[in-house]
Parts: sequence; structure tokens; C-alpha cells
Amino acid sequence: MKDFKISEIRNVGVVGHGGVGKTSLVEAILYDVGVTTRLGRVDDGTTTSDYTDDEIQRKTSIGASLLHLEWKNHKVNLIDMPGYADFIGEVVGGLRVAETALILLSAQAGVEVGTEQVWNIAQKYNIARAFFVNKMEKEHADFEKTVKQAKECFGHQVTPVQIPIGEGLGFKGIIDLIKMKAVYFDKMGAPKEDKIPPELEGRTKDYREKLMETVAESDDLLLEKFFEKGQLTNEEIRDGLRKGVAGLKIYPLLCGSASGNIGVSTLLDSIIECFPSPSDFVQVKGKDPGTDKEKTIKIGQDGHLCVFAFKTVSEPHVGELTFLKIYSGKLQPGMDVYNSSKGAVERIGQIYALNGRERKEIGLVNAGDLAAVVKLKNTQTGDTFCEKKDPVILPDINFPKPVINMAIKPKTKGDEEKIANGFAKLHEEDPTFIMEVDADIKQTIIYGQGELHLEVMVDRLKKRFGVETELEKPRIPYRETIKGKAEAQGKYKKQSGGRGQYGDVWLRLEPLPRGTGFEFVNEIVGGVVPSKYIPSVEKGVIETMNEGLLAGHKVMDVKVTIYDGTYHVVDSSDLAFKIAGSMGFKNAASVAKPVLLEPIYNLEVMVPEEFMGDVMGDLSSRRGKILGMDREGSFQNIKAQVPLAELYKYSTSLRSMTQGRGIHTREFSHYEEVPREIAEKIIKEAQAEKEK
Repeated sequence: MKDFKISEIRNVGVVGHGGVGKTSLVEAILYDVGVTTRLGRVDDGTTTSDYTDDEIQRKTSIGASLLHLEWKNHKVNLIDMPGYADFIGEVVGGLRVAETALILLSAQAGVEVGTEQVWNIAQKYNIARAFFVNKMEKEHADFEKTVKQAKECFGHQVTPVQIPIGEGLGFKGIIDLIKMKAVYFDKMGAPKEDKIPPELEGRTKDYREKLMETVAESDDLLLEKFFEKGQLTNEEIRDGLRKGVAGLKIYPLLCGSASGNIGVSTLLDSIIECFPSPSDFVQVKGKDPGTDKEKTIKIGQDGHLCVFAFKTVSEPHVGELTFLKIYSGKLQPGMDVYNSSKGAVERIGQIYALNGRERKEIGLVNAGDLAAVVKLKNTQTGDTFCEKKDPVILPDINFPKPVINMAIKPKTKGDEEKIANGFAKLHEEDPTFIMEVDADIKQTIIYGQGELHLEVMVDRLKKRFGVETELEKPRIPYRETIKGKAEAQGKYKKQSGGRGQYGDVWLRLEPLPRGTGFEFVNEIVGGVVPSKYIPSVEKGVIETMNEGLLAGHKVMDVKVTIYDGTYHVVDSSDLAFKIAGSMGFKNAASVAKPVLLEPIYNLEVMVPEEFMGDVMGDLSSRRGKILGMDREGSFQNIKAQVPLAELYKYSTSLRSMTQGRGIHTREFSHYEEVPREIAEKIIKEAQAEKEK
């Protein structure tokens, strides 16, 4: 592969709602430039970017795929990312290293919830954005409606640079609003320019005017020329468009058909002519690992090495591949680089340019480019490589929090360690997947972005690590507390020949504000209980609090005061006072109005407006409190608080309620008292379980 300057590189993240045709578009691009010799199909499992067994089996993208191609003396790196909300972590990681997010829209469905989601990620990273209206050949395709929705959601800077010739079954080609030419495509996707059809001249003129106005508004010099002459030349429009896209002032909109290979080569031309290169972003900010002070790295080949690891995958027969973005300097095999995130030195082995599973060994990666390296010992997703003499750490990837959890257990006893090791490896590949052993509820819990996400991980555990498991409903980490004040004695006296056991305490229990925790106060005066026994009393209290009062759940938000007691010079001991503390706590708590508490979660649900009533009704049926709603484009963001006990498999219910168009996030908020009739049922079940 030839050596490309930083200005000749384009890094494009291909994103959008699930099912809009991202993988099909990437496949058509690879075919048009000659990387592949036939058009693969998602349904047949023959695409370049959906190459893993689980992607072929499920007919959907699960991981971000890295692909590269050459077009008109430029190198284009494409990152094909999943559209399904369960794999949103892949989008967060992929867009972190792209200069442009190419957001696909369906000409049938227009702007969807997933569109809004990927837009927000691109906005957070402050990268350029462009749109491609796909599926123009489908029945009910509506370009005007899609453009209108995009402008409503994302602003008037959304600017068509192409319009379609026909729609649905009558879709034939596109009109290039810069060249003012009609472009038709043969069955191989090759373009042929022609005159604009007479019936479309008026519409084309209107769109060209709007394009010129948007370009002029993005640049003061062009605005002056536009006011003077009332026109801009094709060259001025193209240059102004490129500057406007890089400056995040214009979001160009193109159109076509990935499956029909219409408008694909003209999209490639736009990527080269209008999308920014890494050098357009000039610098990247990190911090000095020694001082934590902000540090600015100039993007380019001449500076010290600065590289970011944005993804890790495990490939059969190869081992771990780490995907890298080079911000500064050059990377070559055999180099020793400093991993500033881990404080360790790594030796760079083979470096690859990737097209899905196809790997091509390369001898050098320049600044601005993307590549993959194998078998790094200490590196994980989010780490930074640099030179030890000039260390820097780039900001880590801020992955989304889990929205679902399930309990997991091995089918074969003794496989617990295999599960832990396997899931630890899978977490390295996908940081949005988390496993933890919860001592509170005595279960191993896995967390993820949706039911499919967890299914995929369990499937990978079985295939890669040979461990069969069962998923089950996670127990709820209830808590217990008291609502009233109480005082009681705890007296432990045991005499069985020889030295006995004696401990006697008086405890006062009071409720604390929710979320305060536990407070132990010593008010003993005159040494009625020697100070050496006080820690044992506290220990007895804490152990009893951990065992629970009603249903075996931890007690929280209680103040315990020891204010009186007696001791025996010979028979008193740490053990006796520990037992006395436990007894005193139980005696006082039983009359201090003990209650059961449940975890309450903050929920944000983003849905198209037409599903709002159903979703709100469902949340109410789950004992949820609606806190408010915000309109975001054509969507509603519903904010609510819902008990965790009512959120089991909520992501699946939400999808079925909204035809797959609703997404949600959740975060722990606080503990609240369980309604009496529900509490009674939980306590009864816990007692039955204990007896069993």
C-alpha cells in the first residue's frame, strides 16, 4: 500500500438506526472500488464487515468493523458500526476516532430514535456529520419528508447536495447540485452524467439556491461574494462546503440505494471532496500522567508518537487484535512504545490494515491513519501509546452504563472460575459488558445494553471457552431500616462450670435520613462497660444488620447508641459483648417499626411521539412515577423513577411496545419503602426459603 499523507486520509464512521443498510452501503463501496468482486448480502451472510459467526447467524452487525480502500489517490478508512441499541458501545468506541459520522437515514422511516442517539455521540465528540438517505428504491420512499425531519431534528445546516431522480420503483439516479448534472448508474454502479430532466429543473434550482445560501452563511468572504453577485461558482461551493463540514457548520445530505448500487460512487467522491481529513482537526487534548495538567498534541507526522487504542477483538488463530488511531508520529513493527495508561512498555509486532476478517500486513502507519496490531501484553481499549520522554494520556472512552442485568450460573458445578475468566476476556473486548459476584444477593450478575447483548456474550462464552451456563432472574438487593426510635437491653449470660460468659448492654436505635448509612455512638460514662468491649458490641450490631431483620437483607440508615450496661470482672469477654450487642439490636429493632426498602432507578425513555401514551401507561403499571417529558425533534424523552423489581427485561418490553424504535437508559437513584402488601409477600417468601 502506498504511503498517504495525513491530508489524503479520511476516517468515516458509518452509523444509523438498525436496519437502515449501513453494512450494505459499505459492501457496495468495497465492490465499486474493486476491493471485492461481488456484492455480498447481509441475509446470505456474505458481507465483508459482518463476518463473525454470531453476526452471520443473527443477520445483524454486532461489532464495529474496520475497512479500508483507495479512491482517487486518497485512503478511506470506514468503520461499519451496529445500529442495534444493544451494541451502542461499539458506536461510542468507533466514533471516538472518526473525523466524520456518516449517518444513514431510511427514505421510508426517516429520522429514528437510533439516528438521534448516534447524532448525540457525534456531537459529544465534536466531529463532522453528513447524511446519506438510503433505500430510495423502496416503496413509500419519501425524500422530501426525510429531509424535512432531518432539518427539524438537527437544524437548517442539514443541506442536500444531491436530490433523487424519481422515488420508489421509479428511482433512477441522482442530481448533483454542485455540478448541476444528472447522474445515472449502470448495474455495476458506474456513473454516467447527463442533462437534468426538464421536469426537475425548477426543483433543482430551488435546492441549489438553498445550498448556496447555506455555504455562503458558513463563510464571511463567500457571504460577501454571494451578496455582490447573487451566485457562487461550483468551485466556491465545493471549497465552502468542505470548510463548512470541517467547521461543523454544514451537514451535507446525499442520497441513493446501497442494494441497487445507485449513488455509491458519487458518495465516495463527496467523501474525498467534502469530508475533513485528520489534519483539519489540528490538535487533540490529553493530560500529563505525572501532573494531570492538560496537554495538547498537534496532529501530524512530525511530532512525538501519540496513539489511541479504540477497540480490542479476539480472532481465532491470531489472538487479540488491538485497533489503533495514530494521532501523531509514525508506528512501525519492532518499535518499543510506552503505554502511559498502564505505565508499561509494549513491543509492536505485526501491523495490519483490515477489511473485516481480511488482514494485510503493512510496514508503517502514519499519523491520521487507523490500523490493528497483534498480541500486545498489557494494552486494553482506551489506552494511550506515546514516547516515555514525552508522556500523555488521551481521554478514555466514556461507555454507556448498563440497562439490563441477569443472574448467571454454570450448568456444571465447579465452572465458576471458567465463567469469571471467560467473561473477563469478553469485557476486555466489550467494556459495556460487565460481570460481578454480588455477595448481597449471592448471585453472579452480568450487565449489558439489552437482552440480545447478554445472549451474544453467553453464546461466546460457550463457543470460545466451552462453558455452558443458565440465565435466571436476578434477585433484588432490597434493604431494611427502621422508622421509629426504640431502646432495649441485650444481655448474654452463660454459666457452665468454670469461667462463664457475661455481657450486658443497653442500646438506643434511631432512624437516619435515607442514604446516610450507619452510625455507632458510644455514650457510656463511668466505665459501666469497659471501653475495650465497645468495638465488640459494634461488631455484633453490624453482623446482625448484615443478616437483616425481616427478609434477610442488609439494614441501613440506622443510628445505634450504647448508653448503659454492666460487666463481670471474670466472666466478661469480647465474645459475650458481641453477642449482647447482637441481642440488643434485635430486641430494639423489633419494636422500632422495621420496614423493607427497594432500589429505585432513574429511567429516561426516548420514543417516537406516537408511542408516548403506551410507554407512559406501561411505566405507571410498573409503579413508576413520571417526572417529566422533553421534546427532542419528533421524539419524546420521558423521565421517570421506577422500582428495580419492575424493570426485569424492560428493554425487550419497550422494543415490542414501540416496534423496536424505543431506547432507554437507567441509573440507580435511591432506596424507598416497599408498599405494605408487596413487602408482606417478599417477607413471607424469604421466611419460606429460610425454612426450606
